[in-house]
Amino acid sequence: MAPMKLPDSAPSPTQDSERLSRALQGRGVDENVLVWILGHRNALQRKEIKETYQQLYKEPIIYRLHSKLSGVLKKAMVLWMNEAPERDAILAHEALRRKWKRLNQLQALVEIACASSPKHLMAVRRAYCSLYECSLEEDIISNVSTSLQKLLVSLASSYRHDRGFVDLNIAKSDAAKLHEAIEKKQLDNDDVVWILATRNFFQLKATFGCYKQRYKVAIDQAINSSGNGDVSFMLRTVILCIECPEKHFAEVIRASTVGQWNTDKDSLTRVIVTRAEIDMKKIKGEYFKMSNTNLDDVVTREVSGVYRDFLMALIGGKF
Repeated sequence: MAPMKLPDSAPSPTQDSERLSRALQGRGVDENVLVWILGHRNALQRKEIKETYQQLYKEPIIYRLHSKLSGVLKKAMVLWMNEAPERDAILAHEALRRKWKRLNQLQALVEIACASSPKHLMAVRRAYCSLYECSLEEDIISNVSTSLQKLLVSLASSYRHDRGFVDLNIAKSDAAKLHEAIEKKQLDNDDVVWILATRNFFQLKATFGCYKQRYKVAIDQAINSSGNGDVSFMLRTVILCIECPEKHFAEVIRASTVGQWNTDKDSLTRVIVTRAEIDMKKIKGEYFKMSNTNLDDVVTREVSGVYRDFLMALIGGKF
């Protein structure tokens, strides 16, 4: 469960909506009130607030937040107030439509496909079509380099069985196919893409285990030795998101805060907002093991102002 702290007895959605309305009125915005309320309400409570606010003021609260806030705080709060499928659809669209795309931004597509359930991926695809009047797959083909298209389209369009069934014979066979492709440096091989995009997560974890047992090296390390291009990076992201998503997200946070001059606030926001109610406690644990530093201390050091307070609320920190 997430470490985000909720009040023992939350005010009613009407009371929250009225306080939020007052905070968003006039020229100024009482951002501290927004953090205190929205940063301490779970998904169901936020949904009730949105419905109540709409009934009371005939305006979506997301529109109000969008018009009154600015910068990274606006992005974080607007994402937080969207339902999870819409939130991920927005993140995918932003990653795909950037003029200058970086691999760490396109990671969001892999996270959606491999670090959440098949049902959630289907919901994201529906939300994407509703919001942008085209499919996620179409936008990938139109906006991603040819080398990554096959992998990302296959991941985005897949529907895995969400069950724990594992066939060890298939795991051994798939491990052999993956090993052959890696040895030949054919990382975009059809077998590689098909296995990673269609097998259920339990089956894939068994396959990765068979690979390490048989070839005495972890599959992500083997891929890294086979090449360091875009496909190699994305394949390693796929594997880590499947094997240990909390470790992947801890690494994304670490990478977002190592720049000497500039923190990657987009990546930091994406991880904290999307995982706050899923596995933030595990992410904080992995981050500490990785860097011997508390995530709370890093957020306090790397960002400032009400944006910092909001992120701290979502990770259950003191501010």
